[in-house]
Amino acid sequence: MTRIIALVILLIPGVIAAVGIKFMRDMFFGILHAPIPYLWLQFLIGLIFFIVGLGFVAGFIFHRDRKRNKVQAKFQQDKKRP
Repeated sequence: MTRIIALVILLIPGVIAAVGIKFMRDMFFGILHAPIPYLWLQFLIGLIFFIVGLGFVAGFIFHRDRKRNKVQAKFQQDKKRP
């Protein structure tokens, strides 16, 4: 069950990143979507969607790998002494 929840958590930002790529691609072909008034604004929104979606997925994978000690030494957490 936890794997399904993790998949859903990663699926939503993945879809947001895909929508961002679609907005940027449509701007290059001159396709303007209804709620957005300008092509440059559509590209900017697409870029923000892509960066946020990709950043969330990358952060999730980095956090998981850090917990399992599968990252380089410079990225490992420092264990604080009490």
